Amino acid sequence: MEERIKQTVATLKRNFAYMWFAALLIIILGETGGFNLTGAYADNPRMVYYAETVIILLCASCVPVAMTFFDRMRRKKMDAIQSTDEALNQYLFWSTIRLLLITVPVIAGLIGYYLFQSTSCILCACICLTASLFCIPSEKQLRKDLKIDK
Repeated sequence: MEERIKQTVATLKRNFAYMWFAALLIIILGETGGFNLTGAYADNPRMVYYAETVIILLCASCVPVAMTFFDRMRRKKMDAIQSTDEALNQYLFWSTIRLLLITVPVIAGLIGYYLFQSTSCILCACICLTASLFCIPSEKQLRKDLKIDK
């Protein structure tokens, strides 16, 4: 069981690192010129407005859902499970869903920033990246959430 817990935590940490790596890769490509479309749509105010609106709404909906939804799912689904393996599988699944809910607006915000040169988009990406810091996986948190004693 200890090996399974360590494996689950390692998978969660790897997923978290992938999300940050994807964000850093977009930033590096955008700043070094590897992203050839930088500012491509900045001169179209209608498109900028629609993109900003979508990204802001995405950020404003995904972050609260990711933070509260995971806790509700943990209480509803995982507390009723008797098997530790099944609880770990559910924890991994819902943690990955939570991280994906935060990753989508990060990627959209960063790409929107480089396509439209919009500071609103980069602000949304920063908000989501900051929110992701509340989702850093650890063995201590997993044991606390699943009520597993060492």
